[in-house]
Amino acid sequence: MGSQVQFQRPDGSSCGGYLSAQQSGRPAVVVIQEWWGLNDQICGIADRMARAGFNALAPDLYHGRVTDKPDEANHLMSGLDFPGATHQDIRGAVQHLKANGSTKVAVMGYCMGGALTIASAVHIPELDAGVCFYGIPPKDFADPGQIRIPLQGHFASRDDWCTPAAADALEEALKASHANYELYRYEANHGFCNERSALNYDAASCNLAFERLQAFLLKHLA
Repeated sequence: MGSQVQFQRPDGSSCGGYLSAQQSGRPAVVVIQEWWGLNDQICGIADRMARAGFNALAPDLYHGRVTDKPDEANHLMSGLDFPGATHQDIRGAVQHLKANGSTKVAVMGYCMGGALTIASAVHIPELDAGVCFYGIPPKDFADPGQIRIPLQGHFASRDDWCTPAAADALEEALKASHANYELYRYEANHGFCNERSALNYDAASCNLAFERLQAFLLKHLA
């Protein structure tokens, strides 16, 4: 449905990504990958967002590297320049969508991409909304108390990586700063929206989260 593209980063260099349904006048989302890389599953989410009426761009934060092995994924994530990914790759994707006819743009991401969603909500001035799935960045990189755009979060009650306690702390920070937020919890495992994971995928929770996501974005990107 979509295609591979190159777009410009703020520093003038280029980044690759997967673009689905670029049409002028449509609201848009930047879809941020899990630690596996820009794989078919993330491209499928971009296509799903396009079918729902959004322009969707998934930047390739690993610049061509993809894996299905947890040890290698951990190595790739640990080696990622998170400030560079936020301020250059993701911000460049937001700017690209706005320059090509999307007046409002949100960011959404899963796991590592969820953490980068919160970081983007803190650091990228062009953003209009954010949707985070089971990921939270270190506070010294991105303090959620500084978020000034609408934020929606989706977290799992059986998550041993982005734990329920971490989600509770995020909600307390958002409450304290009087943020415009929604936060939902699901009786599911980490990664419950990844249909490629036989262990973690929960179709009912994922579909409910998508319904909430779609309503949230239609409200805030209209």
